[in-house]
Amino acid sequence: MRKGKTADDMERIKQTKSVNVERGLLLVRYASADNENLPPKVRVVVGPRHQRDIELVLNPDHDDAVLWQPGNCLVVRASKPGQLVVEVIPTAKGSTAATVQIEALSQGKASVAGLGQSMAEVDFGRFSLLAHVAGAGDVQVGADEWVAGPDAPARIEGLSIDWPDRPDNLDVSYAVKLARPHAASGRMTKLGGYAGTRGRALPVVGVTVELRGPAAADFQLSAEAAFLGAPLTRMSGKRIAISGPTGREPLVGFRIRLDEIAAPLPATPARMSSRVRIFRSQADQRRTPSALESFCDSYSEAGTVDRL
Repeated sequence: MRKGKTADDMERIKQTKSVNVERGLLLVRYASADNENLPPKVRVVVGPRHQRDIELVLNPDHDDAVLWQPGNCLVVRASKPGQLVVEVIPTAKGSTAATVQIEALSQGKASVAGLGQSMAEVDFGRFSLLAHVAGAGDVQVGADEWVAGPDAPARIEGLSIDWPDRPDNLDVSYAVKLARPHAASGRMTKLGGYAGTRGRALPVVGVTVELRGPAAADFQLSAEAAFLGAPLTRMSGKRIAISGPTGREPLVGFRIRLDEIAAPLPATPARMSSRVRIFRSQADQRRTPSALESFCDSYSEAGTVDRL
């Protein structure tokens, strides 16, 4: 008759438990054992399907992921969610009664302005707007500058917003609504992408821009839009959705900026008209139509906009 238990016997009576873990840095801690004089050993194994995604970080003096007594611990680094297998193996005269804890380790959250930046350090200087303008092609302006607009109204067919120095925890998404059904109409686009069309005579009739990310609560958008035959429209907030009174008026001017909350967009100077209009006196009726008048005439004939 054999006396005691061999290593093979102990392997056969070990207790095994599978644990699902999320992406991140984890601490596996051997918390306690019922028999503190003869505690079982705890072995940590990566599930066979997750060995590429989960790494066990060991003490340089150890080759195996084994915790020998309560108070010991090791670190797990998971690049993707996966599975760990925890094995509790008794000693020759001990039991498998042990408590093992798995704790998530955190480095905390980044500053709300992004990667340690304070609000004062966020650089808005490279925030820019590009628009495709009928008859002029792509036109790029800085923050709070008009593309077309009250002084030089022209049909806008698409938009792109760019901000190379944006904080990592703040993003801007945007979409345009087009005058006729098109795949690009209403599709949200990220910074640097283009929303709309080029050279298809499809004017933009609505613009939506929104802030996303942890830092969005500390910023706001301020925008102003000129729609043909309508008063200037101004909006501020984390999400703006601008269109004309009927939702069919072509966009003929747009400007936008991003800044701290409670920094409103300056009012349009008094010299600018508060309405995109065409004035015709009796004497003017015999003269050659202006470019804007010809634009209105062509769109009236196409059924896209109403004559003023």
